[in-house]
Amino acid sequence: MTSTQIRSYYRFFGARHSILQMGYLVDFETEGEDGRFLPRLRSLSHMGFPWILDKNKLLLWQNFLRKFEPHLKDTQTLEPFYYEMFLHCAKRWDKQNPKRLICESYLTLLQYEGRFYPEETCFICEAPIKEEIALLQGFKPAHPTCIYSPPLPSKKIFDFFKSQKTVFLEDHEVEYLFDVVMKGL
Repeated sequence: MTSTQIRSYYRFFGARHSILQMGYLVDFETEGEDGRFLPRLRSLSHMGFPWILDKNKLLLWQNFLRKFEPHLKDTQTLEPFYYEMFLHCAKRWDKQNPKRLICESYLTLLQYEGRFYPEETCFICEAPIKEEIALLQGFKPAHPTCIYSPPLPSKKIFDFFKSQKTVFLEDHEVEYLFDVVMKGL
């Protein structure tokens, strides 16, 4: 992924070439973009982040990026929003709780794509949500009884929707939001 497109490239992995993992930021040149087979990567250099050697943070990062594969599957050209969002997350990954950062980024993504459902009514029964809320995929609000899900305090969740910050949420609430994000985009 570059800031404007998603491309497929060929790279031979052998004794002189290390394996390129998903989620790494690399600088590269291409060779053979004249219509033959797949173009090749040349002069590849990895630009690492301080957290890249932390196994738990790296796995969270790769799982987060993996959710975008089906979402951007047939896309070739791309708005810079996605690249900038990933770069923003990568720069803050070691300074902030990654799960909180994922939840905040997901909400920003939903709003950018116009898929955010800001209503304070249940997505299932369309009745107003009062004290407790549960969330469906895409952070769609619902009554806990409508979707048989554990409840969260609705005021905190609606404040999160407005501020796009998880700072006032407890860790178990962030874990709930993270589980919703991991269901898919």
